[in-house]
Amino acid sequence: MISDEKTIEYYNEHASVFAEGTIDVAFSEIQDRFLAYLPEGAKILDFGCGSGRDTKYFLSKGYRVDATDGSEKICEIAGHNTGIPVKKMLFTELDADSCYDGIWACASILHLPKSELKDVLIRMLRAVKPGGYIYTSFKYGDFEGIRDGRHFTDFTEEAFRTFARDIPGLEIVDVRISADVRPGRSE
Repeated sequence: MISDEKTIEYYNEHASVFAEGTIDVAFSEIQDRFLAYLPEGAKILDFGCGSGRDTKYFLSKGYRVDATDGSEKICEIAGHNTGIPVKKMLFTELDADSCYDGIWACASILHLPKSELKDVLIRMLRAVKPGGYIYTSFKYGDFEGIRDGRHFTDFTEEAFRTFARDIPGLEIVDVRISADVRPGRSE
């Protein structure tokens, strides 16, 4: 899809700036909330790992982590930042069965159009073990399209609940609204 190509192209072109702007962002409150659902030493998929910030944090807490991203340049940077290999993979290429205790998709699958998002969520559900957890985040609103050179799909709580209703096996456990934690982006 053209939006995926544009989004990946954006991240390949802006990889260094993006990584520098996210690697040191304090995010432990949200990360720890996710980890509280998982057993000690759990296996996590950082699905769209960006700079590797979250992978690095999870590894430091004793979790086993597989990290992926669709941008080759981001994979290189994340691998350097985390010390583990980062697999170049599109979200639509996830093909795992009951491998992970949790999937962390922080500000990543929001780049998918709704027409692909449902299939990817089903793939994610297949990839987590029974009783596993998925964390994902979206920008707040009802926009879908190209913004700042990338595709975004935004949701309100009610819109996401409605969207998720048709996904077998998906149970929404916790919904939070928070500000963007990156400096200068409190929206």
